Amino acid sequence: MKKEDLPDILRKTLHDLGGKGTIVEICRHVWENYQDELQKSGDLLYTWQYDIRWAATALRKLKIMRDKNISPKGVWELNT
Repeated sequence: MKKEDLPDILRKTLHDLGGKGTIVEICRHVWENYQDELQKSGDLLYTWQYDIRWAATALRKLKIMRDKNISPKGVWELNT
């Protein structure tokens, strides 16, 4: 797994969570479903929770996720 994989993982995670989730729910889901890949990813193992925020910014720029000013505070949402 590489940092560049995180936007797709985040999109799938949000889909799995019904289109929205808090950062804790999202990170828990990512860890539960990608733990093995993360543990084999080198330095990404130590930075992925930061890098998932980078992935959220990338998805917002692509209009896949709602802007942070539109979503409730602390909630990440897919655009519908």
